[in-house]
Amino acid sequence: MTTTLPSTATRQHTVVDSPYGPLTLVATDGVLAGLYMTGQRHRPPEETFGAPDPRPFAEAARQLDAYFAGELRTFDLPLRLDGTPFQRSVWAQLQLIPYGETRSYGELAENLGKPGASRAVGLANGKNPVGIIVPCHRVIGASGSLTGYGGGLDRKQRLLAFENGTEDAAPALF
Repeated sequence: MTTTLPSTATRQHTVVDSPYGPLTLVATDGVLAGLYMTGQRHRPPEETFGAPDPRPFAEAARQLDAYFAGELRTFDLPLRLDGTPFQRSVWAQLQLIPYGETRSYGELAENLGKPGASRAVGLANGKNPVGIIVPCHRVIGASGSLTGYGGGLDRKQRLLAFENGTEDAAPALF
């Protein structure tokens, strides 16, 4: 069961540029609750993003700029990750994957004490509401293959190459 926002929750959003296309940042009660890419699978309807207002996102935008400039490897932002307890446990594991490294869905399931739950981990990974900052792009298949990414496999491949220092200086495709 997904956490339901109270009717008194205030939501705002803004859009920032990135080498991977525009990123829509969403805050609930001033805390970052979403980072969505154009065309992202499981992207909520825009009418749920709240009023446009860049003020709650100054620090998130600063850290994203530093990340894309290669100057930041770990985000330090308060997050509001609304989801089931299992989803939140998966998202917490994602935040433990170091910059430039990957883990398989099976490894995450093992770390959660739920061997054999790699499919459930994959589903939770796909519902991550704060991509890039909660690095779901760092999760790969057991064979090392790139599998599923809400923002598209091209973006996943480029993000991993960027973190490994192997992405060329080609212009953004998105």
